[in-house]
Parts: sequence; structure tokens; C-alpha cells
Amino acid sequence: MNFRIIAYIVGWVCNFQAMFMVLPCITALIYQEHEFFAFLISMIVCLIVGFPLTIRKPKNKVFYTKDGCVAVALSWFALCISGAVPFVLSGAIPHPIDAFFETVSGFTTTGSSILTDVEVLPHCILIWRSFTHWIGGMGVLVFLLSLLPLAGGYHMNLMKAESPGPSVSKLVPKVQQTAKILYTIYIGMTLFQIILLLIGRIPLFDTLCISFGTAGTGGFGIVNDSMGSYSTYCQVVTTIFMILFGVNFSAYYLLLTKKFVQAFKFEEVRYYFGIILAAILVIGLNTAHLFRNLGEAFQQAAFQVGSIITTTGFSSTDFSQWPSLSKTILVLLMFVGACAGSTGGGIKVSRILILCKAAKKEFQLYLHPNAVKKIKMDEKTIGHDIIRSTNIYLSVYLLILAASVLIISLDNFDLITNFTAVTATLNNIGPGLEIVGPMGNFSSFSYLSKCVLIFDMLAGRLEIFPLMLLFFKGTWKKF
Repeated sequence: MNFRIIAYIVGWVCNFQAMFMVLPCITALIYQEHEFFAFLISMIVCLIVGFPLTIRKPKNKVFYTKDGCVAVALSWFALCISGAVPFVLSGAIPHPIDAFFETVSGFTTTGSSILTDVEVLPHCILIWRSFTHWIGGMGVLVFLLSLLPLAGGYHMNLMKAESPGPSVSKLVPKVQQTAKILYTIYIGMTLFQIILLLIGRIPLFDTLCISFGTAGTGGFGIVNDSMGSYSTYCQVVTTIFMILFGVNFSAYYLLLTKKFVQAFKFEEVRYYFGIILAAILVIGLNTAHLFRNLGEAFQQAAFQVGSIITTTGFSSTDFSQWPSLSKTILVLLMFVGACAGSTGGGIKVSRILILCKAAKKEFQLYLHPNAVKKIKMDEKTIGHDIIRSTNIYLSVYLLILAASVLIISLDNFDLITNFTAVTATLNNIGPGLEIVGPMGNFSSFSYLSKCVLIFDMLAGRLEIFPLMLLFFKGTWKKF
């Protein structure tokens, strides 16, 4: 374990966190809010911690995969702890565990909240909540890689540890250049949504908060009914961008480089859109009697399907009141999630495809034991290591899901609340059903349950393994 490099990376994350807090500071000054001082103090604390760790570059360049995983996990803890400080200092969320829950929910792009009334919060706190989604969406380490000229094998090991999906591919030979391309696309799409919302006469502050949440597939609202009080135009634009941010960003790079055939061959993306269209069709027809006309039913169905499968978590209506079939489909979509290489959470469409193809292969081998069958995706053979890691991931995922539901059941809430609370946090969705539904929140849970759900949010965002490695004794051996 190369502790010096890990400390160096964590230090830079703290420095960047201070930079990120400039936005809420400016917001506080514009609206003349005294919470400015809470952010100013937090910035100073971040720099006091980060600057000494980054004065000198590490001389030892040895950096293994486990170092990357530990660096990412500790960086995320540093990010979330420092991000919670303004909530506590400002008095917006006085209890440290509640503040940590809200911050972890923000950076992991979950959107689950313990707040019962967000409309009483100052503007600087609201924009900080939404901005944490944008920071965490593409990943703070990817942001760091795009700016810092790190040497050695840092880049790929860090990107592997933080990027969602069963495997990570470089868009170009250099990992740092890949990170720059990803962030360029990310920023470009965010700006495009901001422009479209401003054209629809949505106030600038609301536009920024909605766009940050959409881009990061987060879901923190700045009004108590999430997106319900906004115009149909705003909801339609948000629906489109939620779905677009759930697409593998490699597809956008191929489109930008005019490799259209390769872009449209993305099997995961085709299935992703197929699942979305099928879900919208069924839910739209199933909920038609709840709305004024069929068009409104399909518009609301599209919004909620897009919100849930991309794990954004915005809500335009109280879908917990929808028929059982519609709610069941939405819960299933929580598990499916978005595409690998997107800002969305969940198991990922690619893993579902690999699992289905592996199951099909096993059934075929029962019929033809001597047949040689290969699992392919996008005309490429899927290696046994990816299949094995997918199976292990799903096994550990189910164990965490079961254990979490068991522990939070100590609070004596109903099974649907407990199950969907864990599902919503582990898949980085946001709302669940019943008490934690779109019009509810997570404030009723005990601090023990909140800590379990915090773990679930981090495990979901970091794809389990980097976080779990922290608990193994062998991880902490020097070399």
C-alpha cells in the first residue's frame, strides 16, 4: 500500500472541494445570506487539510489496483465529510449524522433526503445540495485526472475504481485525455439543458439546480413536490436529458467523431432504450385513468420511467399512488439502472445483459454439452474475468441488500418501506415507496438505520468493491 500517493490524492480532493464551494459562496453573497460564513470556514478547513498533503509529489510511483480502490474510497469519505460541514455550521442540518446522510446522498447522486421542508432553506444551501450531484455524477477523481498531470500508473487504476460498470475502456490511448473528453461532453450537455430551460422561462436559480441534478442523475429538489410544480415544457426537457445522461458516454464520443455505425451498434444502449419504451407504454396505458388524457399519462409515465431507470429520482407526481403493476415496473427499473459509463446508478444494463447471456449459454450447454459457446457483446467476446466479476458483484450486492433490509427492520416500519428504502439507496435512486415515497423522506429512520443507508449509498456509487476493500486486513499492508 502506497500511503503517500493515497494521501496526495486525498489532499487534492480536499483542495478541489474548497474550489467547489466557491459557487455556494457566490450564491450567498448574491442573496445576502449569512450562511456565506459557513461555506467560507469550510473552504479554509479543506485547504488546511489538503494543502500540506499536496505540497510535494510522492517519489514512490508504485500504484496498484488496490491502491486505486483505497484512494477512491478515502477520497469519497473526505469529499462527503467536508461537504457536510456547511450544513452543520449553518444550522440547516444541525445533527452531524443527518448532515452526513444528506451530503453522501448528494455526492453519490442518490437524492434521498432527511429534510421535511426544503423550501425554507437558503439559496446557497439549496444550490450546494444540487451541485453535489453534479460533482459526484461523473466522479471527483475523473475530474482530478482531467486536470492534474499525475505520473505513473495512477490514472487507469483510479478510473477503474471510480467509474461505473463491469469494465472501463479508454476512449483514446491516454487516460487523462479520456477524462478530459468525458468532462467536456458532461459540461456541454449540462450547458445545453440550462439553455433549453432558460428558453422555457424557468428562473436561472431553478434552472441551475434542476440541470445539476439531471446531469448527475441525482434528484434533490428545491421545492417540496420535486418537479411537480414546474411546467410541462420543463418536465419534458428534463425527461429527455435524464435519459440522455443515462447513456454510455462512449456512444457520444463515437457520434462526435462521426463513427455513427459503431455508436448505433452499442448493444447496451439499444436494450436501454428498448426497456424505457416498453416501460413507458405499459405504465402509460396502466395509469391512463388517473390523468386528464392519454397524452398526459404517457408524459408522466415517460418522466418517471426516465427518472427511475437513470436513478435520477425526480418526481413529477406521487407515483406511490399508481396501480400495483406500474409500481412494480418502477421497482424493477430501480434494479436495472442506467448504462455503464454513464452518470446513472443501479446494477447497469450491461451487467443484466451479461447475466442473461451467461444463463443462456448454460442452458445451451445442457442441451449440447460438447458445444463451444462464447458470450459476445458488441461483436466482442466477453472474457471470463468480466463474467466472474459480474457474478461476484451481484452476489455481494444481494447480500448487502438482504443484510441492510434486516438491520433497518429494527425500526419497525413496514416491509415495503424498508425494502424500497434500501433499494433506493443501494441503487442511488432517491425515493422509494410508502414512508420514503416521492412525497416522503428518510427522517423517520433511526441513526443506526441512517448509517446503514449511508453505507448503501456509498457502496452503490463506488460499485461495492472499493468500499469493501477497506474492511480487509490485507488491504493495509504496505506492499
